[in-house]
Amino acid sequence: MQHKAKKFSTRAKAVTSAAAVAVIGVGVFGAVSASADTQAAPALAPAALKAKTTTTSNHLTVDAATDAARAALEAAEREGQRVTVAVVDRNGNTVVTLRGDGAGPQSYESAIRKAYTSVSWNAPTSELAERLKNAPNLKDIPNTLFLAGGTPVVYGKAPIAGIGVAGAPSSDLDEKYARAGVAALADGR
Repeated sequence: MQHKAKKFSTRAKAVTSAAAVAVIGVGVFGAVSASADTQAAPALAPAALKAKTTTTSNHLTVDAATDAARAALEAAEREGQRVTVAVVDRNGNTVVTLRGDGAGPQSYESAIRKAYTSVSWNAPTSELAERLKNAPNLKDIPNTLFLAGGTPVVYGKAPIAGIGVAGAPSSDLDEKYARAGVAALADGR
């Protein structure tokens, strides 16, 4: 059996040749550009800011947030309650959550939202729930929950964190346990 050599058309030869030249060119260009002496762009000098253009804020340490959450959870457990505790920072970011044994699935999100709400308004959520009577649209603000159970952590006069508790049979109990978390911070626990 004889094999006949296939002849490439002029067009196929041109395309194949162009591709080969392109591959070789990229290799040569890469080698040349890799060895080229490049100068780094000059570094920009840091801007000299005026004193009133920045601020410093305080935050709980992770250890302090954990201690506060544990104190709140322990207060609830002593009374036979199954709750979740959340601690958020000044910006509403969750620092720590502790879900107690047997706490309901809804308690996790509720605890975070109560903590967020209390730090956002620097007030216990029980007080904020009362404000809904005069401003019912407050409840439409995303990620908030206007039920008792959240309390702010204040340093100086500014809120630096929020503690939220959810899962007890009443939101008043939730807030009692959140206050136990704040008290633990005040005691230096």
